[in-house]
Formats: sequence, structure tokens, C-alpha cells
Amino acid sequence: MSTVTWSARYNRLLSWLLPHTLLGRLSVVMVFGVLVTQLAGGLIWSAQLRSKAEVETKTASQHLAHSAASAIRFFMSLPANYRPILIQQLREMGGTRFFVNANDGPITIHKIADNPLANMALGEIGSTLKTDLPFLPGFRLAFAWPDELMVSTDGLKVADLPDSWVQHTLLIKPNPAPVLVIQTELEPGNWLYLAALMPNPYFLDSDNPLSPERLLLQAVSLATVLLLSILVVRWTTRPLAALSDAAEAFGKGEAPPELPETGSREFIKTARAFRAMRERIKRYLDDRERLFVSISHDLRTPITRLKLRTELLDDEELRSEFHEDLDELDMMVKGALQSVKDSDIHENRTEVRLDALILRMIRDARMAGHEVAFSESGLTVMAKPLALKRAIGNLFDNALHYGQKVEVLVASLINESGHNIQIQIRDHGPGVPEEALLSLFDPYTRLEHGRDQNAAGMGLGLGIARNIVQAHGGELQLRNHPDGGLVATIVLPAD
Repeated sequence: MSTVTWSARYNRLLSWLLPHTLLGRLSVVMVFGVLVTQLAGGLIWSAQLRSKAEVETKTASQHLAHSAASAIRFFMSLPANYRPILIQQLREMGGTRFFVNANDGPITIHKIADNPLANMALGEIGSTLKTDLPFLPGFRLAFAWPDELMVSTDGLKVADLPDSWVQHTLLIKPNPAPVLVIQTELEPGNWLYLAALMPNPYFLDSDNPLSPERLLLQAVSLATVLLLSILVVRWTTRPLAALSDAAEAFGKGEAPPELPETGSREFIKTARAFRAMRERIKRYLDDRERLFVSISHDLRTPITRLKLRTELLDDEELRSEFHEDLDELDMMVKGALQSVKDSDIHENRTEVRLDALILRMIRDARMAGHEVAFSESGLTVMAKPLALKRAIGNLFDNALHYGQKVEVLVASLINESGHNIQIQIRDHGPGVPEEALLSLFDPYTRLEHGRDQNAAGMGLGLGIARNIVQAHGGELQLRNHPDGGLVATIVLPAD
């Protein structure tokens, strides 16, 4: 597949995914950027946190294993019958780092769920104990939660013990911590039971980047950044919306609102440039209208004078040729003046009832014997009444001249461009060659059958109609109907 095709598909995908407003697009980009940054930072932080937790857990496991080995050596040095007495004394004194018990056999421990840090700690403790106590047959190691932890072969649990025995050794409430249990056989039938906490009791959570506290901090920081980003983007793009409204109003011939010279330096420069451009265009339009009026006035007098002088010519053929040339010149002057005036009608916008406007034209056409089909729609549009009537009238007159029957359709249409009003005028004439459709809007352009059927026309109607429609923010489209005839469609914004 070619690069151009992939590029077109990529652009269509972006156009479909991204909002259509600048505020929406900038907000999406900034939100996406913040989320990606947070995700990348979280991954890096998680990797560093996991590496740090592994180092700390390894060091703490070795330290705890050395302490456990010393405790085991101490109890091995005592006669077997003295061990329970010393254990009881230690409990009454408040205990030591280890909760100690002597049993006649190993106890089955309910282990915690599989965890990489816990497995690493058990492996490090086991290897250290074997190094420090190579003469013992082996060790049974496990992490267990204190609520289900058994301490003796008769079924006694940690929860059943007096608080004074374990309150300085194990964390049972309010937030229990995992307990390391070490069991080893000192002599046949004599098992030593040690229970202790890791130096960091909650070490299992040390490599978890998704702890509730961290998630809350991430959510608060993310929400703050996104809120500030959206506010800044909205503050930045708001003047652009005002500039767009002013340009649209000016393009429609309305008095645009004054742009405030506030905001960024770039917008202030843009507002000043727009104001200067608007003044230059306004002066140009005023000068153009005065120029055409002056030219029309100045040319009519010599044209009239020349016509009078031609009457004095004796040569009939020469007099006729002069008359034809002067008539053509007079028609061109009138046409140019009409084109300027009709496309620049100065009036205020108001709500126009399309049915009433079109029915007045249809009534006159039917009185003249023309066949017109129309169904009332009940739609209205904000427009300049006289200008819109001129545009529709030009298209309607063309349809009456070139077609035996005219169909007028007014409809409401909602599509990607928004809510629009369509005014469709179709004649049942010969239509227009496809290659000539685009040139019909050019001044003084007339096709052969048009000259035959409407000799008085000047080829300005379509151009005037398009200028008026574009001044309303709409579009004039021409196309041939599949069943014959030309279809002219005016598309106006509903609002």
C-alpha cells in the first residue's frame, strides 16, 4: 500500500478520534501527554521501588536470620527440661524479638499468598541459617497471617494467647503484619518454634506502586495538572473563538464585535491586524460602490449623447451598427452596476419564513401559466429578506426560462457540517453539460440554449445569487438531475 494511502487513512483516523474544536484537541493532547508522562514515570518509579525493596528485604532477611541463629544456639545450649521454664519466664517479662515455643513436632502453617518478596526473604533466611547452623537437619520456614497462626501442636493460636505475651513481639491489630515462622528440630521429638516480624513489618507493600495512598496522591496530582491544563487551554483559545465570530460576522456583512486587546501578545497583534484589515476592506467596498455609481452616471451621459448623434447619420446601415454597439455598451454598464448593487444589499438579518417568500414567487409564476410544484415546510431561516429573495428569485427565474416545469423543495438537514436548511430548485429543461457547470457563475457567461430562450438576460444572475448565499454563510450548488434538468441547491446555516 502506498505512503499516500497510509497518510490519508492516518489523517482520517485522527479526524475521527480528535474533537473538531481547538479547545477539545488541545485538551485531549495535554491530557494524553500528562497520562503518558504519569504512566512512564510510574513505571520507572515502580522499577526503582522494586529494586530498592529487594535490596532492603535481602539485607533485613540476613540480619533476622543471624538473630534467629543466635537464639537457636542459645536454646540448644540449655537442657531440654529447662527450655519450657525459660520460655515461660521470657513471656512473663514481655518477650523478646521472637515469640518462642517448644513443641513435640512440626506445626502446619497456613502460608500467605505467593509473593516474590516473601519468597526471596525465605530463600535468603534459609541459606543464612544453613550457613550459621550447618549441624541442624533443616528448617521449616513460612510467612503467615497472625489471625490463623498456630503456635503449638494442641491447636493453640496466637489469637488465643494473652496480649502481654505477644504485644511487644507481633503486630496483630489493628493492621496485622505477616509473621515469619521458623521451626527446627533440636533433638528427636523436640522442635523449637520461633515467630518474628521482619525489620520492616509491612515489607510486602514496599514494592507496590499501587497502594491506596500512592494512588490517591497520583490521582490528586493528575487531576490538578489536568484541571490547570484545561483552564490554560480554554483561556488561550477563548480569544480565537471571538476572532472566529468576528470574522464570520464581517464576512456576512454584519457589524462584527470589537475584539478586546487582551490576552497573549500574539492575539493582541492578530486582533490589531484583523481590525486594520477590516477597515481596509470596508474602505475598499465603499470606494468600489462609489466608483461603479460614478462610472455608470458618467458613461450614461455620453452614451445617450452618442445615440442622439447617430440619428443624424445618413447611412442607415452605419446608424444601425452604431445603435447596436451603444446598446451593448449600455447593457454592460447596467449589468456591472446591477451586479455590485444586488450582491451588496445593506439590510439587517431577520427571521424569514421561507414558505411565504417562495409562495409569492410561485403565485406570480402560476398566473403567467407556469407549472410549479411545491410543498410547504414551515421552516424559517435568519437572513436578509431582500437579498435572499433576490438570490432565490434569480434561480427561480432561470428555472422558469429554461424548463417546462419547476419543482421547489425546502428541507432541514443535519450532517457533519451542522444543522442546515436546503432550498432546492429543479427545472425540467435540457440541463447543462458537465464541463460547463463550474463556468456558469462567471459574469456574462451564457450557454447557447440560454441565449435562444432568454435573449434579454446578461449572464449575471447565478453569480449574484452565489455572492448573496455566500454572504449568508451558505453555499450554492449546481448539478444535473439524473432524469434531466438542472438542480440548484441553496444550503444555508439554520442558526
